[in-house]
Amino acid sequence: MKKRVFDVVIVGGGISGCALTYTLARYSNIKSIALLEKYGNLAAVNSNARSNSQTLHCGDIETNYGLAKAGQVKRQANMLVHYAKQVEKNDFLFKFPKMILAVGDEECEKLAKRHEEFAETFPYMELWDAAKIAEVEPHVALVNGQPRAEKILASGCTDEYSAVNYGLIAKSFIASARKHAADIAIHLSTQVQKIQKFDDHYEITTPQGTFMSRYVVVSAGAHSLLLANQLGHGLDLSILPMAGSFYYTPKLLNGKVYTIQNDKLPFAALHGDPDLIEPNKTRFGPTALMLPKLERYTGGTYWEFWKSLKLDFKVTKVFWDLMKDSDIRNYIFRNFAFEIPGVRKKLFLKDARKILPGLQLDDLQFAEGVGGLRPQVIDKTSMQLKLGEASITPDGENLIFNMTPSPGATTCLYNAYRDARRVCASLGLELKREQLVNELLEGHDLFTD
Repeated sequence: MKKRVFDVVIVGGGISGCALTYTLARYSNIKSIALLEKYGNLAAVNSNARSNSQTLHCGDIETNYGLAKAGQVKRQANMLVHYAKQVEKNDFLFKFPKMILAVGDEECEKLAKRHEEFAETFPYMELWDAAKIAEVEPHVALVNGQPRAEKILASGCTDEYSAVNYGLIAKSFIASARKHAADIAIHLSTQVQKIQKFDDHYEITTPQGTFMSRYVVVSAGAHSLLLANQLGHGLDLSILPMAGSFYYTPKLLNGKVYTIQNDKLPFAALHGDPDLIEPNKTRFGPTALMLPKLERYTGGTYWEFWKSLKLDFKVTKVFWDLMKDSDIRNYIFRNFAFEIPGVRKKLFLKDARKILPGLQLDDLQFAEGVGGLRPQVIDKTSMQLKLGEASITPDGENLIFNMTPSPGATTCLYNAYRDARRVCASLGLELKREQLVNELLEGHDLFTD
């Protein structure tokens, strides 16, 4: 392949890289974009529907969000809803009932207070008693036709978008991008080996040839940090890869049922979801397990894990501080046991019965090959585990490195808008801000309001 110079090279063909490709093509006067993906398909790893919870995280049923964060995530998530209304075929966004389920007096009291606090931000959410829960999700409220023993309460709705096939929306972004920019080069099976800086451009080396670019955006999950480290950036960060596994049952839920987050645990609370690619099953999870690799089911990446971990005293102290807390320590050990054949189903059954009190052991099936891996970031300067999205944007460089665990997929268009602002400002390109804000943000710019 001859060397070509692109305005922007985007590394990573998951939801984040595809969203930025679309945003630049639709809302700027960019001339050329190259998207490099190391696998043979777009959205092959964490954006694949088997690798995530398929949830549109709006902040309404995620109790790990405070009110300010929930309101922010809601506006960012709605960008996907507005995008779906503009395309000819929306085969990726779905409406299901959804709820936060509280079990027991303490949780019910906590949920009632939360519902009142969040009511103005989420006016469509209703407070449901046991009878209403039974109408929406009978298997949650009833056992053999009789009310379950514990007191239950829910904050829920029945007519909002709640589920996303992120793999399909990633491909939709590329199809839409091609309609707005002629020179979009998608290179699959193209693994980036090295990025080098020159006076006025960067060179990206791959087995399929060298790409030259005025700006480089890397959205390659945990591998983003390794590529940043090559150029001397992000050396104060380490990666803690957290894998999530799931269990299948027969179709016992009509929608998404989330449970209340334990404030001490930095990992997602148990939830049950309709499965978009297994419509006759309900999926439960995720469990949380640290694995010494950067990709769950693709083989290899063990050495890359050790390079990204950078194990030293500071990283060890973060682990030690986590394990000192009995709640976190017991949670980690229990989730490790969820992976052990022979005992995992019995252990998981106890947890799953919080959602489905009548669930039987024979109803549970470990979901082989399902579940992804999220790169949680350790800040070695503050010696803390950083939750949520993380980006490296070196001063004076035309470089962005994104590591986007949940809700990075939900907020992909917001993140793309953020990155497009940087790219256009640096390259002297026109960003059609007003058009983007009107089409995706209901006329209210998140960066100026």
